[in-house]
Amino acid sequence: MQFQKLYFQNRDGRRLAARLDLPLDEKPCAFALFAHCFTCTKNFNAVVNIDRALALHGIAVLRFDFTGIGESEGDFAETNFSTNVADLVSAAEFLAQAYEAPRLLIGHSLGGAAVIQAAHKIDSVEAVATIAAPAELGGLLSFMDEASVETLEKVGETSIGVGGKEFKIKKQFLDSLRQENMSEAIRKLRRPLLIFHSPVDKVVSIDQAAKIFMAAKHPKSFISLDTADHLLSRREDSLYTGQVLAAWAAKYLDTSQRKLAEIQPGDNRVTTYTGKTGFRTEIIANGHRLVADEPVAVGGANSGPTPYDLLGAALGACTGMTLRMYADHKKLPLDGAVVRVKHSKIHGEDCQDCEDPKSRIDYIEREIELHGDLDRPTRERMLEIAGRCPVHRTLESRSTIVTKLKE
Repeated sequence: MQFQKLYFQNRDGRRLAARLDLPLDEKPCAFALFAHCFTCTKNFNAVVNIDRALALHGIAVLRFDFTGIGESEGDFAETNFSTNVADLVSAAEFLAQAYEAPRLLIGHSLGGAAVIQAAHKIDSVEAVATIAAPAELGGLLSFMDEASVETLEKVGETSIGVGGKEFKIKKQFLDSLRQENMSEAIRKLRRPLLIFHSPVDKVVSIDQAAKIFMAAKHPKSFISLDTADHLLSRREDSLYTGQVLAAWAAKYLDTSQRKLAEIQPGDNRVTTYTGKTGFRTEIIANGHRLVADEPVAVGGANSGPTPYDLLGAALGACTGMTLRMYADHKKLPLDGAVVRVKHSKIHGEDCQDCEDPKSRIDYIEREIELHGDLDRPTRERMLEIAGRCPVHRTLESRSTIVTKLKE
């Protein structure tokens, strides 16, 4: 996943800090806009994992800090739910002018409620997804103690602690929540809606998800996040959310067809990207997006096959294709071919065909299982044909690799 740090102005002239997460080839099939939770920032870990899954499916995501939060300008105490919605509309306008209008809105917690409201003001939006979002905003600040609520009502402002930080809020923030008619906004959404919620969410009850679902018109979908907490603190929960969201969005945004249309014939360049931490590496090959990683035991996250696994896969796939081509040409009754490949490092002395018995060499073992009514001579001939597989020949030849730095 590539990214760009950006800034744009909201309608009050405040400069808001943003980050645009892009697919590896920087050719998005669609753009999305992500609204984070109350007092969270664009760097919220769960958002990063969800964006990564979307980028892997060709969807670029803009996430930003609302006014007065993170790196954005403004006074948080002067903001409210309505200004958050207005910031989302400004972000959508910025995307439309600088890149492409957003077709998908995603919101977490209060951000989920905000994207439902903002969708009515952004014509380009084709689908909406909410994560742990409330249906009733008046009780959203239920985590405040009675003394804080009383101070807010009488004095007009108070300080609340969220995530170890103090935030000043004014009564107008609470008033703006009470004034919003969420049920009407949900009922009139008229766009595909995906609702994520955990049945054990202690901040926003699962009952809120039920109310959103009942108020919404079809097409609508609900995904239970099982044992996840409100902030999707566990990595596996945010990764799961991202994967399901990406698959759902592909259906309603029709990104697969657009991706296929943009593939240039004859371009066999493979691009990879390894990030700042860990070994997780994104790959794009002929328009197809893959992930490679290393096992947990060596410092990876095991989120994909290792590079040597992919090498074995290339040999196995090429072998199977070569056998299929030969069988079709000779009109042989080959029902299928299973190829098993294993790579290891062995000492040269353990290899009968090795020139230097003292060296350690790459040893690739390939087992071929042929299905179909084939006699023994035909099977032996197909074993010979397997040796003509192009990847096989490449691995056994002396390849030349030219490496240069891109300025």
